[in-house]
Amino acid sequence: MANQLCIVLDFGGQYNQLIARRVRECGVYCEIKSYTTPIGEIRELDPMGIIFTGGPNSVYEESSPHISKEIFELGIPILGLCYGCQIVAYTLGGCVEACEKSEFGKIEITQKHETPIFKDIPEKNIVWMSHGDYVSKLPEGFYVTSQSADCPCASFENPEKKLYALQFHPEVTHSEFGKQMLRNFLYEVCCFSGDWVMDDFIDKTVAELREQIGDKNVILGLSGGVDSSVAAGLLSRAVGKQLTCVFVDQGLMRKDEGDFVEETFTKLFDMNFVRVNCKDKFLSALKGVTDPEKKRKIIGTEFYNVFWDKIREQGTDGFFAQGTIYPDRIESGKGNKAGHGKTDVIKTHHNMVEMPEDIQFAGTIEPLKDLFKDEVRAVGEKLGIPHDLVWRQPFPGPGLGVRILGEITENKIKVLQEADAVFRDEIRKSGIESELKQFFAVLPDVRTVGVMGDHRTYDHLIAIRAVTTDDFMTADWARIPYDVLARVSNRLTNEVEHVNRVVYDITSKPPGTVEWE
Repeated sequence: MANQLCIVLDFGGQYNQLIARRVRECGVYCEIKSYTTPIGEIRELDPMGIIFTGGPNSVYEESSPHISKEIFELGIPILGLCYGCQIVAYTLGGCVEACEKSEFGKIEITQKHETPIFKDIPEKNIVWMSHGDYVSKLPEGFYVTSQSADCPCASFENPEKKLYALQFHPEVTHSEFGKQMLRNFLYEVCCFSGDWVMDDFIDKTVAELREQIGDKNVILGLSGGVDSSVAAGLLSRAVGKQLTCVFVDQGLMRKDEGDFVEETFTKLFDMNFVRVNCKDKFLSALKGVTDPEKKRKIIGTEFYNVFWDKIREQGTDGFFAQGTIYPDRIESGKGNKAGHGKTDVIKTHHNMVEMPEDIQFAGTIEPLKDLFKDEVRAVGEKLGIPHDLVWRQPFPGPGLGVRILGEITENKIKVLQEADAVFRDEIRKSGIESELKQFFAVLPDVRTVGVMGDHRTYDHLIAIRAVTTDDFMTADWARIPYDVLARVSNRLTNEVEHVNRVVYDITSKPPGTVEWE
């Protein structure tokens, strides 16, 4: 049976995926759709609840995203957040105006009216505000349920029509009781039963894979990352030796990682494992290239050239499998047709790729296509995949290629591999690994003067990076104890050849990104 469904309608907000993740954490299956989704399609999906996201626009501008009043006549409970809150008011006859004093950051709200949204939540609590407009007049039939010092309408509702609105962002961790508010909407208003469970997902997916694949073969591109590893685990459980995993080792992985991947998958899973070692090919293609986007594209192109050549050798009489997850589909435009305008290129994604015209499989299988990363990890643990793989540090698709600034050479790869291994080893020994979401070493295109023994040196600088975050939308640099940093620096300059200086990156996101390129 299909899971009960909650829909997140995206109005261009940066937290659309985070809202969906929070809903799923409450045990409710959730999908993201564009605000342009036809009403008829929404009706056919038969959701038990709908959430409107925030967005960067002003509702009173003609060019801003708007929605038909018809959605409010479906009888489906709706919760509007930030811009979505203003959409509810504006569309139903209320007024939205520019604030005299905008609210950004942690703000205290006070409840003014009893509501199921605030069940078991203190009368005064802290929420995360981020708005320059506010609802100055409510539509007929609505009333205020909370306010702040500068926002007279921090939340409002019309329980008879099952319409609720919050001017703030309950989905971010800065809102003290935000997850409880979302849970209250899902269970107290929408009456979900909470049928989104990972054990059920595994059993259901394995059964579906067996039925779909039958006696055909499956080929999976295995990177050794969390997503492809868990996809391999599910497929192995479903069809065993009918699965062939192709692992392309381009020489840009962390120290000894290629060997670890091969050993893990040949011992743990019932499958055929094919490793392709092609470091020289990649180094040749990258010679002289310094632009980060060009490096990413070259690495991506070469990877798939090598991969598809190996696939041609293996044969294409069965299915092709990918470790695509839900955010990949959204970011590639296949899970969201919002079209809110263009966004700047921060970095290129390689999760979704076109298949060469000469390669024709029976079909494509994406067993994780509806899961977020934390859900993928949960599945991996239940499948018995080793902890080091399931909780593998986030690693960019182009590997160390984007942690080496400037031209990539074999010597630079070796220096960074050794430096990164030392840094990770010290973090593990220090006992603070679980406190950090991501940590790694970077090799900037910088050489500095140093003194080692009685000799002057002119060698590499290593930058180390560690961040804490709940969602990677924002991140803070980790306050690693000085004694740990001292040991890292000492080992790097003493044990890693050609390193004479170590710096620690103390930039948060924003303004920086987690990766350097």
